[in-house]
Formats: sequence, structure tokens, C-alpha cells
Amino acid sequence: MRSTYPAEAGRGPACTVVGSHPRTGLPVRLSTDRTLRLKVIDACGMTCTFCHNEGTPVVADNLGRAPGEMTGAGRSGRVSIYLGTNGARFLPATVAPDESLASTLDVLRDALHVSELHLTGGEPTLHPRLSEVVAIGVRAGYQVCATSNGENGARALRACGEAGLERVNFSIFGTTAEELAQVQHGKYANTERAERKIRALQDSIRVAIANGIGASANIVVPDATHVPRVHRLLTEYLPGISVRLLNSLDDGDKSIDAIHELLVELKARPIGIDVTAGASGWRTAYRLPSGRVVFFKQIRPVRLPETCAGCRFNNGTDCEEGYYGVRLYRDRVGTFQVGVCIQRMDLCLPVEEFVRSDLREEILALRETEFQKLAAKYGAEGV
Repeated sequence: MRSTYPAEAGRGPACTVVGSHPRTGLPVRLSTDRTLRLKVIDACGMTCTFCHNEGTPVVADNLGRAPGEMTGAGRSGRVSIYLGTNGARFLPATVAPDESLASTLDVLRDALHVSELHLTGGEPTLHPRLSEVVAIGVRAGYQVCATSNGENGARALRACGEAGLERVNFSIFGTTAEELAQVQHGKYANTERAERKIRALQDSIRVAIANGIGASANIVVPDATHVPRVHRLLTEYLPGISVRLLNSLDDGDKSIDAIHELLVELKARPIGIDVTAGASGWRTAYRLPSGRVVFFKQIRPVRLPETCAGCRFNNGTDCEEGYYGVRLYRDRVGTFQVGVCIQRMDLCLPVEEFVRSDLREEILALRETEFQKLAAKYGAEGV
């Protein structure tokens, strides 16, 4: 069978085979994880209450602290929700667009067979040389994308588009200052400050689209009190771009239940599923009565068979993200570190150690075995 629903806006040709769900009959698009997430900067002007900060401490709140003394919530108002238990041992540094980055991207491209570089933070658009980072990724053969709250995109994204940035997933929080304040630290009770952030995001989306960069929206729904906010976002604010609804990892089932409530109220009809072998993220596509398609991104219970086997979080409640993929960080002494879990930052390894490790082999094997199992489960064509 062939897929009958559109891909998310801006996504490359990642869907390799198509099958169907054995219970619902929905079409299933199956692909393999080929993404490397690079944390380019820690700075961020937002203070989202559900932020995991890619597993790392907030630098502004932890300078001079030893690993066991670092805090997940400090004077900045920002949080890193897993810091108290994830064993983080380093503070992240801003990534320089230099030969060290270029060679590291080359090494990991070849060692992991990755082809998409996804820039994260902090807030990537605050990086003073972001377009140069993009250009290095493009020269290394990656499709380069980013996640952004848009606070500096109006200034940064034109040059990034010229350098080859293909897509930005914009984190969208509200259409009004009051809505933004729902998911921020108390300092955003200041209406003028909140309105500036909303205007900056609107400008960033316009600049991205005007410069040929694919734009999509990520909307986190922590609980049912946020459902009215998301209704307004969909109807008043985001009429023309692809939307992904995300559950809050820190809010568990109440977040997932809230999204299901929202989909019922929207009279949304499921039309297809995207599954990525070798990573925990998957998406269900829903069509609204207007014809618009929105995606609900959730977490599958994917584990690295050996690395995760003895982990204290490896149960039905504590492991909130599962194995999501590979992350790359630069620490403050200049070493690139590879991470595989934001709840187990103690698993991070310097790149040179990682590429020689059993962990790299385990990741590659997981992709292959998962792809074959999922292809058999969904009766995928072309396998």
C-alpha cells in the first residue's frame, strides 16, 4: 500500500518503506534514525517550566560548582528537569565553527551513518556565528535543521538560510502574554517582556519562510489547562505551517491525556503513523475537518539492549524519553562529548572513546534489528 497522508512540512525523504498498522489499518511510514543532535549554545532567554536543556546544567546558574553541587533551578529562572538525578559531569560550551567541529562531524557521520544535523540549545539563534555552524554541517554532507523559540531568528535566520539551513521547528507557547506566562518562570508575568518574545517569534517565522527555510511548530501541552491555549494557537496563529503536538516528559500521562482531549475537541481523525527505527520518537498524523493535518509526537519504549538493561530508570514510569538518539556537546575544556540519554548524562563519552566503544556498535545494531522487526510487524513493502 502507499501512504495517503502528507509528510511533515520541510522533512526530507526519510520515509523509506510503507506498511499498515495491524489493528487500526492506518498506513505506517517506516524510516531509520539518521539524526545527530548538536547543542550549539546553552544561553536562552526563555524559562520554560518543562525544559530538559538537552540534559545539561544551565551554565549561568552553575559556574564554579562541582558536578555534585550543580542545581537544576537557579537565579536565571531556567530549569534542567533531570539534573538532580542524571549524573551530569560537565557544563556545556558554545560550539565554535572551527576545524575541530568539522572533523568531529566527519567522524560521527562515518561512524554512525547519520545524515541530518539538528541544532539545539539553549536557543540556537543566540549563537553569534550560527550561519557558520550551519555551513560546516552542510559541507560535511548533512541536512541541517534546528529547533528554536525564535527570540533572535529575525536577525539570524536569513544568513542561516543562505548557508543551507533547511528547516526550523519553532517552539510555540502562546498568542498572548498571558498564554506565554502559563509555561514560563514568574518573570514572564511582566506583560511587556512576554509580548516582546511573542513578537520576536512571529518575526522569526516570517523571516524563515521568506528565506526558503521550512517552518514547523512544536507545541508542548503539559496538561488539560493548556487545551484552550492550543485551540487559539491552531486557529489564530499558525494557519499555514506544519504543527506537532508534544507531550511534556515531566508531566506524564496527564499531558498525553490532554492532547487526546484536544484532538477529540478538534474532531481530528487519525490518518497515518510515522515510526523511526532505532529511536523512541514516533508521530501520528491527524486530519482536521478543515483538511489541515497535525501531528502528535510521542515516545515509544525503545531501549539500548545492553546499556539500558541495568539502568535504575528502566521501568514503565521512570524512563521518560527512552533511547531518543545521539546527542553531541562541547564541554568547557573543548572536548566533544557524545550522549545517548538526557536522564543518564553519566553515560557521555568523548568522541574518540565513543567511536571505539561497544556503545556505538550497540546503536548501529539496534537500528538494524528494530527496522527488521517493525517492517515485519507492519508488513512493510520493499524490505
